[in-house]
Amino acid sequence: MHPQYHSGFGPGVTPHGGGIQVSAATPSRPHLPGQNMYNGPNMVQRPPGIRGPTGFPPMKQGMGPPGQYEMSGHAQNGPQTDNANFRNYPTDGSRMVSVPSNNNQPHMGFSGQPGSSSQQMPPPPPTTGNLHQPSMMQQFPNRPTGAPPNQVAGTMPVQMQNQYREAPPMSQITPQMAGMSINQDGRYPQTGNLPPPPTNMSVPQQTNVGPPIPSNVGPPQQTNVGPPQQTSYCPPPSSIIGPNQQINAGPSPPSSIGPPFPSSAGPLHPPNVGPPLQSSVGPPPTSSVGSRPVGQVPMDSYAPNSGPNMGSQSNYMQPSQGYGSAPPSMNTPVHSGILGQVPPQPHMMGQGPPPSSSAASSTYGVAPPQSIGPPPQFSAPPSSGPYAGSSSQMPSGGYHTGSHSGMQPQQPRRLDPDQMPSPIQVIEDDKQNKSGIFTTNVRGQVPPLITTNFVTQDQGNSNPRFIRSTMYNVPCTADMLKNSHIPFALTITPFAKLHKEEHVPPLVDLGDLGPVRCKRCKSYMSPHMQFIDGGRRFQCVFCNAATEVPSEYFAHLDHTGRRVDCYDRAELCLGSYEFVATKDYCKNGKPPNCPAFIFCIDVSYNSVRNGLVHLICSRLKKEILVNLPRETGAAESEIRVGFLTYAKEIHFYNVKGSLAQPQMLVVSDIEDVFMPLLDGFLVKLSECETVIDSLLSQIPQMFGESRETEVILGPVIQAGLEALINADCAGKLILFHTSLPIADVPGKLKNRDDRKLLGTDKEKTLLTPQGNFYTKLGQQCVAAGCSVDLFLFPNSYVDIATIGELCRLTGGNMYKYSYFQAEQDGERFMNDLKRNVCQIAAFDAIIRVRTSTGIRPVDFFGNFYMTNATDVELSAIDSDQSISVEIKHDDKLDPADGAYVQVAILYTSVGGFRRLRIHNLSLNCCTQFADMFRNCELDSLINFMAKQAIRNILNSTPKLVHENMANQVAHILHCYRKNCANPSSAGQLILPECMKLLPLYANCVIKSDAIQGGSEVPTDDRSYCLLLLNAMDVKSTNVFFYPRLLPLHHIDESISDELVEDYLPKAVRCSLERLDDNGIYFLENGLTMYLWLGHNVSPEWVQMVFGVQSAAQIDIDKCKLIELDNPLSQRIRSIIRIVQQERSRQMKLIIVRQRDKLEPWFNHFLVEDKGMNGSASYVDFLCHIHKEIRNLLS
Repeated sequence: MHPQYHSGFGPGVTPHGGGIQVSAATPSRPHLPGQNMYNGPNMVQRPPGIRGPTGFPPMKQGMGPPGQYEMSGHAQNGPQTDNANFRNYPTDGSRMVSVPSNNNQPHMGFSGQPGSSSQQMPPPPPTTGNLHQPSMMQQFPNRPTGAPPNQVAGTMPVQMQNQYREAPPMSQITPQMAGMSINQDGRYPQTGNLPPPPTNMSVPQQTNVGPPIPSNVGPPQQTNVGPPQQTSYCPPPSSIIGPNQQINAGPSPPSSIGPPFPSSAGPLHPPNVGPPLQSSVGPPPTSSVGSRPVGQVPMDSYAPNSGPNMGSQSNYMQPSQGYGSAPPSMNTPVHSGILGQVPPQPHMMGQGPPPSSSAASSTYGVAPPQSIGPPPQFSAPPSSGPYAGSSSQMPSGGYHTGSHSGMQPQQPRRLDPDQMPSPIQVIEDDKQNKSGIFTTNVRGQVPPLITTNFVTQDQGNSNPRFIRSTMYNVPCTADMLKNSHIPFALTITPFAKLHKEEHVPPLVDLGDLGPVRCKRCKSYMSPHMQFIDGGRRFQCVFCNAATEVPSEYFAHLDHTGRRVDCYDRAELCLGSYEFVATKDYCKNGKPPNCPAFIFCIDVSYNSVRNGLVHLICSRLKKEILVNLPRETGAAESEIRVGFLTYAKEIHFYNVKGSLAQPQMLVVSDIEDVFMPLLDGFLVKLSECETVIDSLLSQIPQMFGESRETEVILGPVIQAGLEALINADCAGKLILFHTSLPIADVPGKLKNRDDRKLLGTDKEKTLLTPQGNFYTKLGQQCVAAGCSVDLFLFPNSYVDIATIGELCRLTGGNMYKYSYFQAEQDGERFMNDLKRNVCQIAAFDAIIRVRTSTGIRPVDFFGNFYMTNATDVELSAIDSDQSISVEIKHDDKLDPADGAYVQVAILYTSVGGFRRLRIHNLSLNCCTQFADMFRNCELDSLINFMAKQAIRNILNSTPKLVHENMANQVAHILHCYRKNCANPSSAGQLILPECMKLLPLYANCVIKSDAIQGGSEVPTDDRSYCLLLLNAMDVKSTNVFFYPRLLPLHHIDESISDELVEDYLPKAVRCSLERLDDNGIYFLENGLTMYLWLGHNVSPEWVQMVFGVQSAAQIDIDKCKLIELDNPLSQRIRSIIRIVQQERSRQMKLIIVRQRDKLEPWFNHFLVEDKGMNGSASYVDFLCHIHKEIRNLLS
């Protein structure tokens, strides 16, 4: 029952014979300093509080006005003196995947063996440099097909030798060596054994000049500040998609990329069969006798018997059943939750997925067809979809050039996806070659993949967990960068979680002196600064200005020009460190107060009915509040907490430790909400534990009979914001909210859901806010250092596109639990809440990115606010959030000088201390495309391209976004082929070794639910995806676009639990062809987990893991495995636990039986296959990209 509210501000009465004292705060306001006391409702003065947002200042050139997912923010936190201003003044080997149109067997080129060095941190040993580790690339040389007279096929014509640097030698593999045979007419056999190739069809031989010769005899000797040792130029390694497998779809299409590609669960990717692609890190093999060279993809031609011409713009977008729709004969499951949550049926509310697939709710996109037969074969062109006419079958007639024009046309045949670049093999190769210690003492060193388990030793450049660049060898000119079509961007995760063997950035306290900075550009002291004049001045590496060294900071130089105390000061030898900030870096020159957390609990009917209120109140204190984050070395947390509840009115609680019982103050006048409680609302847990326990035990009783269905939201945020402003502290509001705020108060929203608009040119009207109330409120929160974290528990549409502005602008997090039931989802919710509250976070933060002369940051992507073109502002930022920064040239770079980046984060710690965290990164500069392509980082590139696509989705049409991304991929690979690859047939698809998975991952981005969408994905789920993806770090986007698929049916049960992490099963490629009917597979994408059971799974396995006799008896409504006392059960649960620990969110486990109603959900994540709505498979997209490259070459 609701308590009886009595007028008057004060002790009030105790409802129901005892408990919380209740006061109605509506008719009277508290007495605030400088304010008179009025008793009439119309005679109140508003306490100091929210102010409207200021206008946007003029933006710098190249920066658009702030908008959704764009720059915006207040610049209120910086130092007020000049000393604190945030101002900014003005290769080697490669691999090829070729697809010529004849019988040339694929060949492989490798670079010289890279050198490496690793150095420990002891006091001043001289640093040694690492040779630039060659990247794996695939190339597209632009030369006439066929060799000139008197010249060996496959070698460079004399007249072109000046255009290319010397390439590493390649080993020739004939079809017989690779276990392959060719028909008399030049075709691969369909089945069975075939005779060897006729004598009149010779395979072009590559001159074999022996083992590769390293470009440098030893590793270059480099220091942190000196110019890099340039290696000799030669084309990077490439992967060649086999000479006698053309990627061709008929006549040459127009150069424009076709229409968008329908959505699928994630990235597309071919099965992993055959030799892996060699990593460019280790020594390249001198020959590959006995097997087809890794990275060579036999591409066959096919004849499009039906479907639109791939080159035709008009036909390209006209699937037979309409764009993004399933064929009429198929029953398309309706997706209602990207996290695998489905609307409960009347007979099973909240008990998991619905009984029929037509009501199924798929996660992250459109569910594939519910086929239960054999895996789809790429035997015919698709009849509809974006790549109709560009399938895994090649056209008869093929593509003929030069001396091959007399060959007989190839017949349609199936393209073997096993031979295309495999992400699994790339990941495994990198683990083998780059696991262990990674030292950062070399400028421009490409780090290990994000999936590799490595430990960073900081020796002058930041840990790659903090900063990753899309390229580590930057083009010297803007034209070169533009022609490459590769964006130069950084993904920054300032507070990333580190490996257990890595050290957090040390804290440097220089007392009243404060951080030492350049007098001109205000950059902070770093290992890259050069000390001159005997140590009395230092030359800034960012602006080249010389600055006097303060006397308190002076030290002599040694014979190498370095300070004698170099290894005693973190800022002189490490890439990441922190400074204690002086009062100049604080608002109004005053040190900040400790942050506060305010818990706002929705007590409406829905929240009470689903068990949410009882769950929160019963477990909040003993599991969450006792683990509040605290300063390193502190005995207890200094964070203060407060509580309020709401439905159509707001209830504040006084939990002051001196009270015997908590007091409740009710504000029902929410048109102009105010804070009725100044003392006793925000308290330290250790001082008020008894009163807080009493409050949490009484809230479920007071609201247990609530029938209120209308809820508010905007006034709740305003009330929490006022509380933090009055307490003069930063902090976060943690809201538990259930439904669309339809109460007639500020912030009221209408239900505008219209899924028919999704996937059309009008979809952006649903994906952008329906008004500016929450946008302005979010901006006010940023100005006060107030972050908003939303935990949503909806049973219907709640307009995440609008209320999500609160999280997007303040740097807050959002969690969504559709059709929440405490029994099923309570544990997952509590784990998310525990991580959110208990992890170390930074509050009231400002981020400034500085770069060396010649380059500058021009655009920013992520969840934050900006009011100028340089300062990124976040009310809070944790270890999972990242921002991306695009960098462009404003002058020519000198290869000898390199390029430098410094990221400075000014923030308030959980203990209430103002600090500066500094991250430094040094990069090489180059004048050759080969050097640039050799040193790119694909995972960072995909992360940045995805965030670009998010912004474009909200400002453009889906079709244009998809076309632009595919067009960018084609131009990148065309640039490589034209400028780096050795001359070869136009039928060859040559991919840079380090970017050979670019087509696969780009297709995954295009067909992901966040970008592709479509009417099958609910509007809220689409907006939720966009919000999460916009702040994801590189590790999260990697698995989000290409899920991890682990086979569990052949695990070693004898491995101890402590070693399970080192012996996880090797992943398999995300394709239905990879699934065995006898197998069990575990799939995860960072947001949800699936356990797939084959139709013929062993009953013994089912008994040991699930405790039942057969798979048919498994209760798939349960979201976790029961604990059984046997080695197999323990091992399976350990694997799931380890995978879960790697992710930032608790993932729901969904059990899927083969041929069951839920299997389409699972198949939706097999991203290498075609999607049900016609989205392109990996093979189709690769064929399409190759066709576009050929158009560009012609």
